[in-house]
Amino acid sequence: MQLRPTCEHCNKSLPFDAEDAMICTFECTFCRHCVTEVLQEVCPNCGGDFTKRPIRPAHLLEKYPPSTKIVHKPVDIKAHLKRIQT
Repeated sequence: MQLRPTCEHCNKSLPFDAEDAMICTFECTFCRHCVTEVLQEVCPNCGGDFTKRPIRPAHLLEKYPPSTKIVHKPVDIKAHLKRIQT
């Protein structure tokens, strides 16, 4: 699992131990606020749902470090809502 460092939509920092990090089945990563309040619980990339991202135990971070790659691509909210309401 990549453990991406930020929300794809708002770019909020989501460190490896973030309690509000959410992922879809393809590991698209968003903060809980964006998932519930903006995306209506539907991934804008794959159309799937979200689950809380697991927290990697600190003792495994050296061997399996979190990703440093930032994926910031704000969602076109109007288009996303139209797509999920049809």
